[in-house]
Amino acid sequence: MTADTPLSGRLDDDDYPAYTMGRAAEMLGTTPGFLRAIGEARLITPLRSEGGHRRYSRYQLRIAARARELVDQGTPVEAACRIVILEDQLEEAKRINAEYRRTAAEPSDTPS
Repeated sequence: MTADTPLSGRLDDDDYPAYTMGRAAEMLGTTPGFLRAIGEARLITPLRSEGGHRRYSRYQLRIAARARELVDQGTPVEAACRIVILEDQLEEAKRINAEYRRTAAEPSDTPS
């Protein structure tokens, strides 16, 4: 997204890094340390402002919230991050599999 993009476009963009670490932690009801921990576990990688401060998108906050739910249930942070990553990989594999099935079920245009 460029500086030329209107503000309304950025506000609707789930990937726009709009939230500071403090605001993100507040929204999630957690600490900045939790956000750093899930970053170190490579669950999310916040973008950095020109000053080097971490900035989070709405999409990243949804992922962090999923990890926080697991941690709140007693799962260690590293394990919670791995579970969320594996859940996402499974969903992607299901999506690809469904696409292959749709393609295979379509009649071909070439005569056999």
